[in-house]
Amino acid sequence: MKAAVAILLGWLLAMQAQAIEIEIQATEVQARLEAGDDDFLFVDVRDPVEIMFTGFTDSVHVNIPYLIVNRSEWNEERGIFQLERNAGFVAEIAAELERRGLPLDAQIITLCRSGSERGAPSAQYLRDNGFVNARYVVHGFQGDSIKEGERAGFRLLNGWQNSGLPWSPKMNPDKIYRP
Repeated sequence: MKAAVAILLGWLLAMQAQAIEIEIQATEVQARLEAGDDDFLFVDVRDPVEIMFTGFTDSVHVNIPYLIVNRSEWNEERGIFQLERNAGFVAEIAAELERRGLPLDAQIITLCRSGSERGAPSAQYLRDNGFVNARYVVHGFQGDSIKEGERAGFRLLNGWQNSGLPWSPKMNPDKIYRP
């Protein structure tokens, strides 16, 4: 009986620790930054090569890729270079929190191109590795693609860029990941 109570208590505490929603809107992140909120870490989790071609927001604190492009391996099924998890991702996030004087339970907000392939998975991976307040920007940096019409396929819906938030085609070399 004591074991069952201990398990239940542990589960309840874990649920309380993950009380914040995993999704966050781009406009909410920028509003927090503009208000001077410095109790969270905002991370662009895209490979720097992708950032070079799609743009960058200097609003992020740092670029730590969740997936890194392996240009020596080809993914036949998807017709792209192989994407591999950055083996140092968790350690690099922890080091950045420490560098900024933030606790391990601080909010970590991840940003990728669309929010789906790296944003949500990176936030969940961080939660699974003890960073209980990890979140991701819904619709990411470029947003969703238009589904029909003359501009079908263009990423012109929602996301950081399409919300009128600050971005540039140029990267900040002080924030870009360098292994």
